[in-house]
Amino acid sequence: MPFSDILHDAFYKFIDIADVEGTASTLRELTAQLTGTLLVAPEGINGTLAGTAATLNAFQVALATDPRLEGRFGGIAFKRSPCNTPPFQRMKVHSRPEILPLGVEGVNAVGHTGLQVSPAQWRALLDDPNVVVIDNRNHFEVRLGRFRNAVDPQVHNFRDFPAYIEAQLPIWQAEGKQVAMYCTGGIRCEKTSAWLHKRGVPVLQLEGGILNYFAQMPDAERDWTGECFVFDNRIALDTHLQETGTTAEQVYADDPDEAWRLRRAQQLASAVDADDDSSGSEKRSP
Repeated sequence: MPFSDILHDAFYKFIDIADVEGTASTLRELTAQLTGTLLVAPEGINGTLAGTAATLNAFQVALATDPRLEGRFGGIAFKRSPCNTPPFQRMKVHSRPEILPLGVEGVNAVGHTGLQVSPAQWRALLDDPNVVVIDNRNHFEVRLGRFRNAVDPQVHNFRDFPAYIEAQLPIWQAEGKQVAMYCTGGIRCEKTSAWLHKRGVPVLQLEGGILNYFAQMPDAERDWTGECFVFDNRIALDTHLQETGTTAEQVYADDPDEAWRLRRAQQLASAVDADDDSSGSEKRSP
């Protein structure tokens, strides 16, 4: 298959799953023609997949209609982007305690999310002096690219994010600020806003994340500086969802705290180079 025929889909859904292993087994069957990583947990699913348009479309239909899944996964928003580099080597479906660990016990993101803000509404929000816009990603991602006026929490792992919020929230509340946040595809914001919702703090979140903003706003470069890091072998996308020439070395090399990410990226890239028929890397942890 020519690499130019490969597309990438990112998606998730927070939903109660009682039979995690059974669901994972079904999803292994449904993704047999794809590559990528799909996580299954009692709180839902989180996937990044690659394949042709036909195979990805077939999976979307099966995910929504396969009777073994009992209709749990209808209505999922898939963020699709093209590939020049094959993003993954193989297909992996894993069961996990959580699809996204926040590092805080008892966070239930099923049905507890922030107020979704459309891309058009988000553009206006970026200039609102009463709103503090938080980039809910790792520092190396923010350094590569961000929305204008966004705050960088300077964290190196998603599990460090709550401590930053705990420290800053009293200041924002004293200033009467509304909290807004964004991430790559929406899942990190959704988990964080569920935690804050439990504490009585309302959160605005960019619907579908950065990837949806790029897809919906043809002139996204008005609001975005730099590139968007993605957790696969493409490394980074521009505001038109096209792969850039940025390398893992350029992303990580100047940050000793991210040396382990660079080593892993180099190992995965070597594996791809050794196999011309492969389709990229294992999904990296946020």
